[in-house]
Amino acid sequence: MKQRVEHFGPMWELSHIWATLTEEERMLLSQQVETVYYHKNEIIHNDGDESQYVWMLLSGKVHIFKEGIGQRQQIIRLLKPYDIFGYRACTVNEPYNSSASAFEDCLVYRLNRATFNELIQSNGSFCYQVMLMMAKDLAFSEIQTVNLTQKHIRGRLAESILMLVKNYGYEEDGSTLAMLLPREDLANMSNMTTSNAIRTLSQFAQEGLVSIDGRRIKILDEKSLEKISRLG
Repeated sequence: MKQRVEHFGPMWELSHIWATLTEEERMLLSQQVETVYYHKNEIIHNDGDESQYVWMLLSGKVHIFKEGIGQRQQIIRLLKPYDIFGYRACTVNEPYNSSASAFEDCLVYRLNRATFNELIQSNGSFCYQVMLMMAKDLAFSEIQTVNLTQKHIRGRLAESILMLVKNYGYEEDGSTLAMLLPREDLANMSNMTTSNAIRTLSQFAQEGLVSIDGRRIKILDEKSLEKISRLG
């Protein structure tokens, strides 16, 4: 891991979570936050590590995952710029219960646990924003649990593709996903084997829902994907 200098605005200008801080608290935040660079595939924190930092993604992509039987990864969340992660473990002073890895080269703001918890305790509005963020993450996790355990393979894969659209959007052509995702990672998102993910994605292509060019996926019929996801 190495650090590099790159200009981004202060945290309170990039995310509303931090906008509730007072001038004194913003000064403290500026003194304590670090800008850190992670290479593609570099681990940011491991499941079970002592919680030391809260991170806010500035550029690039990060995925949160758990390892299951046979070291198979289950991708829990895909993060986009200005998403905050690692905060739950720091709030309750517990080890991280999942791992975070740089999906591509990325830059983050990193804040130590002591300062984060000091801000929670001193600023009720900031604490409320953290609670809202935690509640939204919990609701997302509950929905994901149902999706990954009760939907059929087609529904799970459609759900994952739509999640990529929501998080990262399209390239300039307005239909190609702005995310080059290996089939193994797409499978890990969808709780299926890689071979099943490849087979189901090929079926989607045959049905005219998507077109495939290597790792590039172009969405041709988003409404039909939404219907498949909804019906499970």
